[in-house]
Amino acid sequence: MAATLSASQKRYLRGLAHSLKSLILLGEKGLTDAVVAELDLALEHHELVKVRVPGEDRDAREAIIEELAERTGSAIVQRIGHVACLYRRHPKSPQIALPR
Repeated sequence: MAATLSASQKRYLRGLAHSLKSLILLGEKGLTDAVVAELDLALEHHELVKVRVPGEDRDAREAIIEELAERTGSAIVQRIGHVACLYRRHPKSPQIALPR
């Protein structure tokens, strides 16, 4: 189940994500279990992660981003072109304090 964020929380996270580099880059094989596992690990360590999704078809990219969020239980903060920012709060020791 993907997490949900309020508009102010998304705005705050977009500001934090601005300076981040893409940690997860999908290759020619596309969305694999290994990519999902790597994203899951990155979200556990960083909470806020940028993902780069290649491809010319916008609908296909959107579907991949949606599936990544669903499979990792994360929220989509923003999508710009080929890059998406995903957020998942750490269950025990959150690093990012979200506004209410």
